[in-house]
Amino acid sequence: MPKLEANLQWMFNEYDLLDRYDAAALAGFKGVELQAPYSVTVEQIVERLERNHLKHVIINSPVSDPDTGKSNIALRPDRTDLYQERVALAVEYASGLGCVGVNIGVGPLPEGVDADDARATLISNMRHAAEQLDKVGVIALVEAINTRDQPGFFVNTTRQALSVIEEANHPNLAVQYDYYHMQIMEGDLAMTVKEHLPMIKHIQIADNPGRHEPGTGEINYDFLLRHLDEIGYDGWVGCEYGPSRSTEDTLGWASAWL
Repeated sequence: MPKLEANLQWMFNEYDLLDRYDAAALAGFKGVELQAPYSVTVEQIVERLERNHLKHVIINSPVSDPDTGKSNIALRPDRTDLYQERVALAVEYASGLGCVGVNIGVGPLPEGVDADDARATLISNMRHAAEQLDKVGVIALVEAINTRDQPGFFVNTTRQALSVIEEANHPNLAVQYDYYHMQIMEGDLAMTVKEHLPMIKHIQIADNPGRHEPGTGEINYDFLLRHLDEIGYDGWVGCEYGPSRSTEDTLGWASAWL
């Protein structure tokens, strides 16, 4: 049975950040993810994890540009030192929290940066992140994101994600596959995941349109979650959706999986 976990950046926003861990466990989740845990200490989060017997599955490396606010320093040749500083912070948190992986960040093409230069910078940064995370046993994850929500996102299909991973050529790199983003960009969700399963180490879900809970849109998650069992996916499935009502009121779809 797929292992569902709650994305606390999106879900349980009715609660203060640390209290979301308690709420997720009470709702039946055994794992959680959080893009930005950096406003609280590792020790504060670990206390909540241990109290609730939760696994912290992934976090994101903090890749926002302090000048523009865009999360794309991985693509900026003039921000390499900053990217490496941020990776070091992500390594500290991921190691302390016992994470499976870290989304190491891509972002939209920066204004004024040549696409070839951005790609070369990204490849170098991916290699660095993979090396540093490998030292603490954490997977470096690359996520393709749709260009409707984030115009100009540099890696926006599964093929592109696999291409940069192949070019970076490090064994500690893998795909973070998001059904919501890839339904918008390419469709053919079941066959794409099956074809590339060895390279997919984390999956996220939300329905489309609206990015709300499964059952509110066009994606057949009853089929897709069963399909993950059939093809032998043994990783976690992160619920990265914006609840259409209070979070607890949107979990009826998940009762069969929790």
